[in-house]
Amino acid sequence: MHHLKIIIIKQNGKKSDGQGFSQNELKEAGVNKQQAKQMGFRVDVKRKSTHKENVDCIKLHAKEAIAKAAAQPKKPKPTFKAKAKS
Repeated sequence: MHHLKIIIIKQNGKKSDGQGFSQNELKEAGVNKQQAKQMGFRVDVKRKSTHKENVDCIKLHAKEAIAKAAAQPKKPKPTFKAKAKS
C-alpha cells in the first residue's frame, strides 16, 4: 500500500502534511487504533481535530486493505504431537 497523505488545516487556513491520523478521525471511519496500525496507518495521539478529507481517505483505504486481506489465504496453524511417555 502506498503512503497516505494526512492533511492538516492550520488556523490561518493553509494546509500542511500531518504526522498521522487523529483518534477521532479513526473513530468516525470505524477503525480502532490497533486495526489502523495493522493496515499501515500512522496515528497521531496528540491531534484532536477531525477533517472530513482524512476520514474519507481512511474509509477508502480500509476497504482496500480488508478486500486485500480477504483475498489472501490464511496459513494453517501448526499442530504439535504430544510425546508418548515410556
